[in-house]
Amino acid sequence: MPHDGSLPDDAAAGVGKSGFGVYVHVPFCASRCGYCDFNTYTAAELGGGVRRETYPDAVLAELAMAAKVVRPARVDTVFVGGGTPTLLDPGDLGRILDGIDAAWGLAAGAEITTEANPESVTPASLRALRTAGYTRLSLGMQSVAPNVLAVLDRRHTAGRATQAVAQAREAGFEHVSLDLIYGTPGESPDDFAASLDAVIAAGVDHVSAYALIVEDGTRLAARMRRGELPYPEDDVAADRYLAAEAALSAAGFGWYEVSNWARAADARCRHNMLYWTGGDWWGIGPGAHSHVGGVRWWNVKHPATYAKRLADGMSPGHGREVLTPEQQHMEEVMLRVRLAEGIGADRVEARGARQALEAGLLDRDAFAAGWVRLTLRGRLLADAVIRDLLP
Repeated sequence: MPHDGSLPDDAAAGVGKSGFGVYVHVPFCASRCGYCDFNTYTAAELGGGVRRETYPDAVLAELAMAAKVVRPARVDTVFVGGGTPTLLDPGDLGRILDGIDAAWGLAAGAEITTEANPESVTPASLRALRTAGYTRLSLGMQSVAPNVLAVLDRRHTAGRATQAVAQAREAGFEHVSLDLIYGTPGESPDDFAASLDAVIAAGVDHVSAYALIVEDGTRLAARMRRGELPYPEDDVAADRYLAAEAALSAAGFGWYEVSNWARAADARCRHNMLYWTGGDWWGIGPGAHSHVGGVRWWNVKHPATYAKRLADGMSPGHGREVLTPEQQHMEEVMLRVRLAEGIGADRVEARGARQALEAGLLDRDAFAAGWVRLTLRGRLLADAVIRDLLP
């Protein structure tokens, strides 16, 4: 990675032709959830030399460097994730947004999202975020079942997420999303049904639902290795997904990506759509990944190293790769097949597509019109379908 973060001329020249977004990683958490392997740190894990109060300055320093490297026509989306971004003061989150606007310019109607844990926001902080320009809030709910929250090491109470939704609406957030995790050991069908009922009753316009993945190195994985908890079961995960699709579609949500549902097209997460459709984005913060014009790079992981690199006038980039045409095609298939709109049949391996069609995994009408689109059964087996559609 060049010390100044520079990109090949051909990559930088075409930046933003398919949209441009900014991801800002906030690596702080009040406590570590047992299933989480994200690049996040509690105060105890960070040690000395890194403080939340000075972190926005490091973000702004990377922004200043990035603005010298690429000049997109506008920023279409901003997504602040973590970690728990709302552990930062709303004023600091506003300052970061102002820095993005000053560096590149926010498009009129830009989607500005921040993630939050339910216990990390208040009516006052939500009003401050809305005033600062944030338009969309994504809350990590995961479940309303106390036993499930306990297994996941979540700190909020069962009803706090839906309360936070109401407070976000009162603060003026038009778009609010809730995240669910299903398949947690000990979760019953009734537990998940209650979570779905709570999500729908909360009045959000977007829902993400993900099967629990047990990542190596997490506290949850260690408990399972010791036999304290059973491993998740694929059949249970499939049943939960079918329950989510049935409940959410009956409530007026439509799936637009395998794990995401929205009440209307304008409620879809435009930032994630940028990822899934091959757009460009600059990822800011420790461990953040970026993609511009077929070049992908990633930052150093530790916040202290990240801040020191920038203080020394160096890019925080740790490494990068220039994607070959074959790699770009593979990623296009892997991502676009997961979307409700699908991918052109001419972009996939014909034999695999015919096999998936005969197995009932692809929509026949769409295929006849030249498109590969997953059926409901295909969504359950999306990874296997994608493998068959690749050369």
